[in-house]
Amino acid sequence: MDQLKVLVVDDESRMRKLVKDFLTVKGFQVIEASDGEEAVDVFFDQKDIALIILDVMMPKMDGWEVCKTIRKYSQVPIIMLTARGEERDELQGFDLGVDEYISKPFSPKILVARVEAILRRSSSSLSDAVDIGGIRVDKAAHQVTIDGKEIELSYKEFELLCYFIENQGIALSREKILNNVWNYDYFGDARTIDTHVKKLRSKMGEKGDYIKTVWGMGYKFEVSE
Repeated sequence: MDQLKVLVVDDESRMRKLVKDFLTVKGFQVIEASDGEEAVDVFFDQKDIALIILDVMMPKMDGWEVCKTIRKYSQVPIIMLTARGEERDELQGFDLGVDEYISKPFSPKILVARVEAILRRSSSSLSDAVDIGGIRVDKAAHQVTIDGKEIELSYKEFELLCYFIENQGIALSREKILNNVWNYDYFGDARTIDTHVKKLRSKMGEKGDYIKTVWGMGYKFEVSE
């Protein structure tokens, strides 16, 4: 089996080496970039990058700009690294389509675990397309159409919608959603989930009403016939 390529982008060579060493041990092929402009060039040149680990504060082009540029053409999973821990920065990352957000300093083992979880879910062999209430989800093609019109979802929004559909009619707590969709024990604020649900509902238009809020608990996906 070919090694999956991970692009590690950070202007600190020691940080790149640390992350590379841990990923290489786990069998990943690591491509490095030392600034934002180089990251964009490498990404479009390689064409088969499976995941990006992206620092925020970099010369020439910061992580936000890199993310915006890549998101115009690709929904490749992106993990954002930053020394900042402020909530507005995290929310900005999610608004731009970041899939995970990790503040420095962090445990390299935890980072690798998140990389593996994301790639395991994105590459797992899933059943054929699911049709429900005018929504068609093609898991293999990572494609969603609503009433015949394709909508663009980030990796995490897609996973969230799939999880809701698979658990139709079941009230799901925020904790359960985070542990299943994010696939790790999340100790952050529940607003992470709320941010993603808000964006998903918006992109789904009228069908976004299928995602109902269960006050004081979480959400439930229920199709109105």
